[in-house]
Amino acid sequence: MAAGPQDTAANLHFTGTTPYEDYVRASVLSSLQEPLSEDPGEMSFLVTTQVMELWFGVIVYEWETAARALREDDLPVAMAALKRSTYELQSLNASWEPLAHLTPAQFNAFRSALGDASGFQSAMHRRLEFLLGDKSAAMLVPHQGAPQIHAELEKALYAPSLYDEVLRHLARRGHEIPAAVLGRDVSERYAADPAVEAVWERIYAGDQGSEECRLGEALTEVAELVWRWRNDHLVATRRAMGAKVGTGGSPGVAWLEKRATKNVFPELWTARSRV
Repeated sequence: MAAGPQDTAANLHFTGTTPYEDYVRASVLSSLQEPLSEDPGEMSFLVTTQVMELWFGVIVYEWETAARALREDDLPVAMAALKRSTYELQSLNASWEPLAHLTPAQFNAFRSALGDASGFQSAMHRRLEFLLGDKSAAMLVPHQGAPQIHAELEKALYAPSLYDEVLRHLARRGHEIPAAVLGRDVSERYAADPAVEAVWERIYAGDQGSEECRLGEALTEVAELVWRWRNDHLVATRRAMGAKVGTGGSPGVAWLEKRATKNVFPELWTARSRV
């Protein structure tokens, strides 16, 4: 049985708010939910979406940490950040559970309250996608009215992606990454290259305990979890609204289906067919 406050030596007297509140700011977090409909299901939808946004921010932090470490050829720090991000991705993916079983009628009960709001407008998720190499200057347009957010996204657009830093790291270790890949316009969406596939093929056909092979597997784990996130998003949307147009005029399921077919870090997947 857990001990109550009277059974412990814990300090229960504070001059202001508790240190826990000062650190976590729980009262701030719990004041951010303002449902716009009378339907009780909207509260779960809103909280789940906000939780997802928090996980996006943590994962962006981890991948930016990994990218900086790779830039400095500090593989242990990069690997630790990638490993942490896999646990965080698992928690992010689990966040779909409250929404995964909405019927169309249940979603429709509060959908109109969303107005033009849509997940594709999430700035933090866009930063996450940019770090994965899925760049698009057009995705900055929705944020033109928010200068600080727009500036942060523009900076992310023109920064090397996590995978760009991986390939530069491999090049410095003597692997034959083409100059065109190393010098590519990093504001453009990454496109698979046969020579990069050949590098991963040699890595995977070699020492299974090598740093490069372990890095490849860490990235593959990230890529798989990102795919699961996209697929879970697709399935939840199919269940809640079928093939209807998404909120904010987005293509909805059609767009999500296209996303679910795309592999993150593509050569890590195609190289496996050649090992």
